[in-house]
Amino acid sequence: MKTSDFDYELPQQLIAQTPIEPRHASRLMALHRATGAIEHRRFSDIGHYLRPGDLLVANDSRVIHARLHARKVPTGGKVELLLLRRHDPTTWEVLVGGKRVRVGTRLELDGPRPSLPRAEVIEVLDGARRLLRFEHPIEPLLDEIGVVPLPPYIHEPLANAERYQTIYARIEGSVAAPTAGLHFTPELMEALQEQGVRFAFVTLHISLDTFRPVREEEIEEHPMHSEWCRLPPETAEAIQRTKAAGGRVVAVGTTAVRVLETAAREKGIFASFSGWTDLFITPGFRFRVVDALITNFHLPRSTLLMLVSAFAGKELMDRAYREAIRQKYRFYSFGDVMFIE
Repeated sequence: MKTSDFDYELPQQLIAQTPIEPRHASRLMALHRATGAIEHRRFSDIGHYLRPGDLLVANDSRVIHARLHARKVPTGGKVELLLLRRHDPTTWEVLVGGKRVRVGTRLELDGPRPSLPRAEVIEVLDGARRLLRFEHPIEPLLDEIGVVPLPPYIHEPLANAERYQTIYARIEGSVAAPTAGLHFTPELMEALQEQGVRFAFVTLHISLDTFRPVREEEIEEHPMHSEWCRLPPETAEAIQRTKAAGGRVVAVGTTAVRVLETAAREKGIFASFSGWTDLFITPGFRFRVVDALITNFHLPRSTLLMLVSAFAGKELMDRAYREAIRQKYRFYSFGDVMFIE
């Protein structure tokens, strides 16, 4: 298929700039694959579409304070760093904002105290990516010297950084939030559990490549960068029990889908898994685990839009996005949400 098949025009005013309060007050579009029907509700009504015995599988990765400010040594030129992936305790793949950041460039971090670890560029990667080596491990300092990065389409400052975290986020490692989970509140989770719906968790540390538009015109030529993920044994067991009892596995977000379907291919359909995934899900993909999906509205030409089109069917997804624009749904990270069954 062509990347242009996944393009669409979105009015700028529909890109959500701030999170809605409370979290579960976001609008919900329900898509029924069997009939093609579309319904409109609030996310607080998600229990209407869930059944006792269903298992919601969510990504518990936590966004790190990955955006750092630095200066070149000795010139003092300003550089912005976005940590993308840790290779070892002192070596990170980063996205660099600044001029002439070459191999051998030394950087001094800005922060609230002196004697922060310096870094040196040890390799130039594609585009603005660089491989940096810090004098000392940087991760323990991130909460002090870094900020949580927001996507470039969000221009409003975030008053509370926790609003870009899910309420169940606990394992640090992402540079962007698993946004489908942002709609859950403790009250809603408790109500769903009382209804007989269970929760289980996987981990996928999200990199920016998840959200980047696909540049290649033939989608098969797009290289997916690897992201680390884990499906723990207790979640694999919960999936097995759910399937055996006739319940549904409902993925909370595209990242949960990728973990579940990666594990099914690498280790067997109900097996635990830990490792790297570069799974690229496009129309024609056969889903082995996921029965239903909770997901936000995604950017045009993105791998995320391709994934949900693979799950829902491209014709239904095209119609749903046209309807969302007509109904003035809020799009992207702080926007509204879909339930696809």
